[in-house]
Amino acid sequence: MASFGFLNTIFELLFKGFKPTPSEITSYVFPPTTKQNLEYADLAIVDLSKMSTPEGRKELTAQLSKAMHETGFFYIINHGYTQEQTNRVFGIANLIFDNVSEDEKKLYTGQSSSVYEGYKPKQTWQIQEGVRDQIEHYNINHQVDRRPHPEAVRPYLKEIQDFAYHNHHNILFPVLRLLAAGLELPEDTFVKQHLWDAAGESSVRFMKYHPRTAEEEEKTKNVMLKGHTDIGSVTILWSQPIGGLQILSPDGKWRWVKHIDNALVINAGDVMDFLAGGFYPPTRHRVIQPPTDQRHLPRLGAFYFAMANDDVKLVPHDESPVLQRVGIKRLCSNEEAPTMEHWRKGRTTAYGNSLLRPGKEINVEEEQIHGVTVKHWN
Repeated sequence: MASFGFLNTIFELLFKGFKPTPSEITSYVFPPTTKQNLEYADLAIVDLSKMSTPEGRKELTAQLSKAMHETGFFYIINHGYTQEQTNRVFGIANLIFDNVSEDEKKLYTGQSSSVYEGYKPKQTWQIQEGVRDQIEHYNINHQVDRRPHPEAVRPYLKEIQDFAYHNHHNILFPVLRLLAAGLELPEDTFVKQHLWDAAGESSVRFMKYHPRTAEEEEKTKNVMLKGHTDIGSVTILWSQPIGGLQILSPDGKWRWVKHIDNALVINAGDVMDFLAGGFYPPTRHRVIQPPTDQRHLPRLGAFYFAMANDDVKLVPHDESPVLQRVGIKRLCSNEEAPTMEHWRKGRTTAYGNSLLRPGKEINVEEEQIHGVTVKHWN
C-alpha cells in the first residue's frame, strides 16, 4: 500500500506543476563551427595546468606577460572544467533567456544605471544610424544571493555560484599572479586588489545575441558592438562556436577570434591599464554579425567580468622594476585617479548612451570619463 508521503508527492506533481531540479536541465548542444575561410588572430594558448610546478609557472609568466603586453588577448586551456561542465553552464545560460517569460524578465531588469544587474533588454544601446542593439544580458554579481532571481533560475543558483567561484579563484587569481610576476612584483599584488569577499562588482554575465534584419545590417555595416575596451581588469570569455568576436591587431587590422573547444578567451580591460601603467593595455575588440553560414543562429555567451575591489584607487604600481625600466604610461595623475567604484559607475552609466565626439584618429570616437579619454572604434 502506498504511503501518504508518496501520495502527497503525486498530488503535488499533478496539481501544483512539476518544478525542475538542477539535474534535469537539458545539456546545451553547441552548433557547428563556421565553414568559411576567415582571417584569425594569432593568439597564445596558455596551459594553466603548468601552474603546478615552479618551472611551469616561470614558463607561463613569460608567455602570459608577453601575450598581454603585445596583443592583450590569449586562450587558456586546462582550466579545471570538463567539456560536460561547460555544456551545463551554457544550458543554464540558455534557460535564463528561453524559460523566463517577457513579463517576468521585466520584473528582474536592472534598475541601476551604474551597475550591471539582472536583465538588460534588447534595444537598450544606440549602435549607429538609429539602429539599437539586439543583445540580451543577464548579469549576476559573484555573490549570487545579493539579489533575487527569476523562478526558473533559482534551482541553479548553487551551480552559478560555483561557476563564479571557479572563475574567480581558479582562473582569475592564477592570471593575476602571473601578470604580477611579469612585472616582477610579489605574486599576490593584484590578487589583493581583487578579493572575493570585498565590496565589488565582479560578475557572471550570460548574453544572447539575436539576429537582426538585413536593413539593420546595412546601416551598421554588420557591427553589433562598436570597437571598445572593457571596463574592468580581466575578462574571461568561455569559447563558443558562433563567430562574431574580432580584435584590432597591432597592425591595425580587425581579425576574428577562433573557437577552441572548452577553451577560455582572456583579455585585459581598462583597470589593468591603470594598475600596470600601460604595460598591459586594454584590447580593442568588437562584435560583428556571425559568418553567413551562422548568421541565422542566436549567439549565446558566458562570461566572467573581473573588477578590482570598489575601494581600490586606480594608480600604477610604480614600484615594479619592469615599469621603472620601460617607463609608466599614466592615464591621469595619481591625485586625479578614480577608484574602481567611480570608474565603473562612470563607464557603465555612459556606455551606449553618451554622445561621442570624433577623435584625433580616423574612425575613432571619444568621450571623457573622470578626465580620462575613452575611445570607441567605428
